[in-house]
Amino acid sequence: MTKSTVNKVKNHIQATKQWDIIVIGAGVVGCAIVRQLTLNGLKVLLLERGADILSGASKANSAILHTGFDAPPDSLELECMQVGYKEYLKIHNKMNLPLLKTGALLVAWNEQQLNQLPNIVEKAHQNGVDDVQQIDLKALNKREPCLSNQSLGAVEISQEFIIDPWSAPLAYLTQATKSGAEYFFNNEVKSGEFDGNFWHLKTNEDTYKAKIIINCSGNNGDIIQSICEAPKFKIKPRKGQFIVFDKSAYNLVNSIILPVPTATTKGVVITKTVFGNLLLGPTAEEQSDRYNAPVNESVLKELFACGVKMLPNLKTHEITATYAGLRPATQFSDYQIAAKPTKNWVGVNGIRSTGLTSALGIAKYVEKLCLENFTNILPFKSLENIFWPQMPNLATHRPRAFETGDGTEIICHCEQVTRGEIQAALASDIPAKSIGAIRRRTRVMMGRCNGFYCSAKVAQLTKNAISPPLETMGGKND
Repeated sequence: MTKSTVNKVKNHIQATKQWDIIVIGAGVVGCAIVRQLTLNGLKVLLLERGADILSGASKANSAILHTGFDAPPDSLELECMQVGYKEYLKIHNKMNLPLLKTGALLVAWNEQQLNQLPNIVEKAHQNGVDDVQQIDLKALNKREPCLSNQSLGAVEISQEFIIDPWSAPLAYLTQATKSGAEYFFNNEVKSGEFDGNFWHLKTNEDTYKAKIIINCSGNNGDIIQSICEAPKFKIKPRKGQFIVFDKSAYNLVNSIILPVPTATTKGVVITKTVFGNLLLGPTAEEQSDRYNAPVNESVLKELFACGVKMLPNLKTHEITATYAGLRPATQFSDYQIAAKPTKNWVGVNGIRSTGLTSALGIAKYVEKLCLENFTNILPFKSLENIFWPQMPNLATHRPRAFETGDGTEIICHCEQVTRGEIQAALASDIPAKSIGAIRRRTRVMMGRCNGFYCSAKVAQLTKNAISPPLETMGGKND
């Protein structure tokens, strides 16, 4: 059979296949929505322009599970955050997802900020986070002895957690695919037509047919929304740059150290990661580029200086990595989530830095919108015998594969990644097919040497499995 004949057969098969729902965008929110709707017995397809999940805004965040104590009261963001928070606590053990309880301290560094603390406590209580309380300088110093002596007091938020920002969405999509969902990577949606009953979405690869479209395309949200209607919002990408410190800095803080937020940003955070590092960031820089988020040396120097001002001992610890991500901010302070019943469309847009926490809550809200607007065309039903994937543990506060013994040697000594972990990621239900994917699933080449010592072995192990091959990438992330 010739190549052209194969393509014709493939296109014919694709043209005759249809889904109940197509979700556009495989960020954490898209993965959570695919999971929620698939567990309702619906036939769901996920389309992603990148080579893996989390190829866009979701791959760079501070990995904090927020209580919503400082979210706008009565906002959709607050509702989704708190539902998502509770849902993660409910299901994380079933999926072997890590959870590190550190609590958070929102620290005042001047008199003006100190005077704002009572209002922050009042807002937290208004949001239903009742255990938030103001603590004095003596209590703060006891909790965080390494903080600068310029601190004046703090608000304690005891129920904030640190999670793994990459394994959670992978677990959501894995559970969905084991329940019948499908996905296609490297499929960028270019256009679409609605014939009154079905959408026909055209990508760079094919045309896909579904009853309902759910737009979760992050920084492309307004562009994709324009396929359905003139968008009522505009995406204004906001870049956040981060600094990752060596594992030796991990114990410099006991809690997540939060700043007093401003109207435009939650500010620079100092936090542990579940991977045993210390993270500083993000910055908040508006830009027009939706895809590229280069780090800037001068901005990183300012960020480092800001960190040292709060935590002086940071200057004695090595920086192992820097990175930047883009948040899909809009001109509005709240999420932009709405159904368009006449066009069989749901837009899920303007999901900013709180998306990791709110993803499961957003998924339930989208489920509600579908039940309210599309029950006549969506065959909702309860699934039996739901599969719960067991995700590999990458958190340092729990046993890792090299400690429990998977029978294989350590390939990456900085992050203590075994050959078995790499091979498992390549052969998993959603296999890693890019260097960024293999890094996020195993943390290989993400330690202090950035792959200098292990990249040759990783290239050998991933030969013919990832594209482009590692030897042409120079060990860089995608």
